[in-house]
Amino acid sequence: MASEPGSRIGVHGPRPGSARDRRGRGPRGVMSLPGPLSPQGAPVHRTPREAFDDLVAEILTRLDHHFAREPDHVEVAVEEAPMLPPGWDEPVPRSIVNPAPGGYRIVVYRLPIVGRARSAVDLEELVWTVLLTRLGEVWHHDPEDLDPRA
Repeated sequence: MASEPGSRIGVHGPRPGSARDRRGRGPRGVMSLPGPLSPQGAPVHRTPREAFDDLVAEILTRLDHHFAREPDHVEVAVEEAPMLPPGWDEPVPRSIVNPAPGGYRIVVYRLPIVGRARSAVDLEELVWTVLLTRLGEVWHHDPEDLDPRA
């Protein structure tokens, strides 16, 4: 059908094709294109593990000045979940502190923390709480004294 001059026939709305949200799995197709500020394009997808690791690294960066002042060396690691003995009937721990050569090692467990969070804001607050509690335990400080947000 050819459109005549002055007619109002045209295509409007989103373009059909592979970028639609099929079966509730999220949009498909290219979400960002290369540009002057990102020659390879912006990363579109991060796995939940990568997002959690980035969150922990961001929080530790904000606490970096404490690591420089404290005498005990502390290493922080992220693991998926703790290995619990058969018959464990207590709540799954969110983190543990282990002695390490020259200091301590804090292990943060991703799945128990993510499972207890109701939203992204709640997840961030929970990670802050876990890290501040464990660092306060290692350095013998009140966690509120270590919190740079206060």
